Amino acid sequence: MFGPLVTLHIIIDFAVCLVEVWPASISWHGKKQLGDDLDLLMRRCYFSKKQKGVEGMHDLVIRGGKIVDGSGEDPFFADIAVDNGIISQIGDVLAKGREEIDATGLVVTPGFVDIHTHYDGQVTWDDRLTPSSQHGVTTAVMGNCGVGFAPCRPEDHDRLIRLMEGVEDIPFPVLSAGLPWNWESFPDYLDSLESREYDIDFAAQLPHAALRVYVMGERGANREDATEDDIAQMAALAKEAVEAGALGFSTSRTLNHRTSDGQPTPTLTASEAELTGIAQALKETGQGVLQFVSDFDDPKKETAMLRRIVESCGRPLSISLAQSDVAPESWRAMLRAIDVATEQGLTMRAQVCGRPVGVLLGLELTLNPFSGHAIYKEIADEPFEDRLRKLQDPEFRKRLLATIPESKNPFVTNMLRNFGKMFVLDDIPDYEPPVEKTLAMMAEAKGVSPYELALDIMLENDGRGMLYLPFLNYAGLNLDPSYEMLKHPHTLPGLGDGGAHVGMICDGSFPTTMITHWTRDRTRGPKFSLQWIVMRQSKDTAEAVGLYDRGVLRVGYRADINVIDYDNLTLYKPEIAHDLPAGGRRLVQMASGYVVTIVAGEIISRDGKPTDARPGRLIRGSQPAPLQEAAE
Repeated sequence: MFGPLVTLHIIIDFAVCLVEVWPASISWHGKKQLGDDLDLLMRRCYFSKKQKGVEGMHDLVIRGGKIVDGSGEDPFFADIAVDNGIISQIGDVLAKGREEIDATGLVVTPGFVDIHTHYDGQVTWDDRLTPSSQHGVTTAVMGNCGVGFAPCRPEDHDRLIRLMEGVEDIPFPVLSAGLPWNWESFPDYLDSLESREYDIDFAAQLPHAALRVYVMGERGANREDATEDDIAQMAALAKEAVEAGALGFSTSRTLNHRTSDGQPTPTLTASEAELTGIAQALKETGQGVLQFVSDFDDPKKETAMLRRIVESCGRPLSISLAQSDVAPESWRAMLRAIDVATEQGLTMRAQVCGRPVGVLLGLELTLNPFSGHAIYKEIADEPFEDRLRKLQDPEFRKRLLATIPESKNPFVTNMLRNFGKMFVLDDIPDYEPPVEKTLAMMAEAKGVSPYELALDIMLENDGRGMLYLPFLNYAGLNLDPSYEMLKHPHTLPGLGDGGAHVGMICDGSFPTTMITHWTRDRTRGPKFSLQWIVMRQSKDTAEAVGLYDRGVLRVGYRADINVIDYDNLTLYKPEIAHDLPAGGRRLVQMASGYVVTIVAGEIISRDGKPTDARPGRLIRGSQPAPLQEAAE
């Protein structure tokens, strides 16, 4: 086929490439990789030759870092070369990079994949998916909990905004001003997003509430039973959405999810037949995941239904799971049910979080301990500075402290008075605070009432002091249940809700807490290894939703990378920013220690400061692993 000189040239060329790539093979997977087949090595040579280019330079080289590659295996020291947005070499990289990063003394990880966010509105007006992109996240999955904005008819715009406002605490004026509504169908929605550029990648799920209202109108919003024809229409639209690039389907079955005017979510009582019909549409496509949030008031009945749905469609399903104060041990039964289902061949997982789900209380925020008091309601709608002056007035303060809440909302009348579970949020937050730091004990030590102490704390820093009320995952005032949930083989880290709860909760920083608290700082119980936590929130989360092209540092995979000053990685207290449409305010939380975050080979932030790079794009559907593509 070739002449002898040409053949000799090919052999020499391959041998040189093999020498260059082979150390990367050993570094990449340690001893496991020693038996790597020739086909894999040739593909790596192909990447090395193709990506380096004729100039003999890489686009980017990260040198000398401690590689925590997302596989869960022990860290190792190596260089990483990147070309055309792909990792082209791992090992001793001899060629120079057009840009080089000295990672000596730093940790290099895959970009984190956050599978539970709510950027459905923000992606239509913002090119930076903060707070997630400020915390090492390079891929976000939105459309969770059954809420979103497509499909939607023009007459239902306000209805879906009120639902998102109530469920995810994103104000109506913000959404009304920010959403362009240049879509009706779900494929139209994806098309509108695909035309935009972002700092990180994101994928969308089809939200059940929007789908139900689109098909059933007022009947769907009022939670009437779907007819066979309704179900058939929803199934057809679900299939269309997945084929257009939806990563899956989500729904909500919890009373906690209500519109801003108090109505339960349209999907609350959707029948098993309706849910199964929609799930069958995913089965027809052979793609997509299912995401459920439920109260699990009857855990046995609810999990049995979910099992039947998974059995019928064969698609992976995840549920949101946390410890509640009302039934602090019920999460164990849910995990046992998932264990049984998994043993029988079904793919069911629980999404869990590594710190309490905590409401932030303050005078600038949605709620504070006085929100239910008639005296406070007199000034609640006044400008912040005016409210501040009145709260500092001794006479008004005396009147306020003499009253009790009058709301019919049990959260306002009970939880906002639960000073035995309320804490001060310091500049460096402690998300596992001990009992002696509760406002109840602090007030007792000071000889004042908890209400008086709460008001004093909120008035600090020109009225910007914050209180922290952990209402999930902290029934025993420790994170031992979170530890057990995180280490369970059939759970995934999630539930950070990035992009949502802008005035009450600031949990998009979960990925940073997972690194700092669980691998380095925890003092009140066992910790995890760094490589295990990195694997859990990169490779494991990516694969759970069908994104096999990212989440690990391997040759041929996407160059989504964090370079982290691990020893000094620090999470700071949330602050208020007024950067939403219509001047809306939101909670933001910064971190230091992310030296560089890279998406598709481009640096999107340096030392916590964003660059102008916008390599992020909409991901349409599941993505195969690069080596699978080559094998095919």
